[in-house]
Amino acid sequence: MTEPTIARRLERRIILMTQDEEMIRQVRACLEPPWEMVAVTDLEELGEWNEVLLYRFLLLDLDEIDAFDPLDVIRVLRMEYQINLPVFCFGGDTEIQNEMRLSRADRFFSREEIIERLPEFLRQYDW
Repeated sequence: MTEPTIARRLERRIILMTQDEEMIRQVRACLEPPWEMVAVTDLEELGEWNEVLLYRFLLLDLDEIDAFDPLDVIRVLRMEYQINLPVFCFGGDTEIQNEMRLSRADRFFSREEIIERLPEFLRQYDW
């Protein structure tokens, strides 16, 4: 396992877990350099746990149950990887949101609200 460099740790990158092309476009439109976004439907696409740790936060689409299981994603992050990466969920119904809360997801938003709040999150995690 390679050790992340200080420069890699300071990169401003976020994860968007969705296959919704419109959501990918909207999130990308909110980003200005040096911010980068990686859109995936599987955490393994990002690499080992130490690679996932290099991202500032995760935007998780709760409506994408055909592409991935959001509950599996949060379980892998919290229990297998033991990473406390902020997870901002959007979409989904009350039942999945409650299950995600129990699995320690951080915040929940509508699809529209996550786009409205994204600039605020980018400022908060711009350290």
